[in-house]
Amino acid sequence: MSDLAVAVEPVRDEHVVAAVESTGARVVDLADARVLVWLGDPTGFPDLPDTIEWVALKTAGIEGFVDAGVLDEKRIWTNASGFYAENVAEHALALLLTGLRQIHTSIRDGWDKDRIDTAVRTLRGATVAIIGAGGIGASLMPRLKACGAQVLAVNRSGRPVEGADTTLPSSRMEEVWTSTDHVILAAPSTPETHHLINARSLAALPGHAWVVNVARGPLIDQQALYWALRGNEIAGAALDVTDPEPPADDDPLWSLPNCIITPHIANPASGLTRELAPWVARNIGRFAAGEELISVVPVGRDY
Repeated sequence: MSDLAVAVEPVRDEHVVAAVESTGARVVDLADARVLVWLGDPTGFPDLPDTIEWVALKTAGIEGFVDAGVLDEKRIWTNASGFYAENVAEHALALLLTGLRQIHTSIRDGWDKDRIDTAVRTLRGATVAIIGAGGIGASLMPRLKACGAQVLAVNRSGRPVEGADTTLPSSRMEEVWTSTDHVILAAPSTPETHHLINARSLAALPGHAWVVNVARGPLIDQQALYWALRGNEIAGAALDVTDPEPPADDDPLWSLPNCIITPHIANPASGLTRELAPWVARNIGRFAAGEELISVVPVGRDY
């Protein structure tokens, strides 16, 4: 047990406070702390005293903090990469199965059996590409395999991903579209991934493909997606994130019968700190013991 001084800001969330105190650390004001657990957004991020040695951010994506110039080299920074993977993987599978099994169509159209019946598909024997095969991918792969699917993992390096049947580097992305049945986006939003799904990639996918996005809205060119869905170039899309977010009330995607949109609930904000808290406690234990922290953000990283 330690007597480490930790600030929990901008609000002292009960779950995170309990996690901090479970390690023997004390929750104190920012001016008296060595560690800051920041549960807010980049807006309103405080000026940090030199006594802060480590900042733990609540989000996996850090683009907003990078853009705001918050990260510095004076201290350790960690994000929540992988902390919410189980939640997001579960939602991604649910979205894909909803589309393949035509659950959304049945809810909307009722007992239109003759038409809906012929549109139902299965994951058994299908290949699913996971773009950005990190923590979410690691949680998603066994779920997909339990449904009888094969997994094509895509990462930057191309190093084999444990549990995947095939791994390709992002530099060979053109091969992905013609080698898969369905695509799940789990990659960060970077200049390289901006509009990764576009008119060209949509045209290369098979006509029975579903595209699922549980990552960031800008990974998809939504105008191109609209026309591909309207023209039945692919079977459908299921989006938990959009660009902008939320979509405007008159966004044409709402009108499409083969587009499923959920309101960014793959990792529900209402339960975020409950999911985060055990990881905070684990990292506090590591920090107090002088061990390497989980999900350290390397200097210069933008996601």
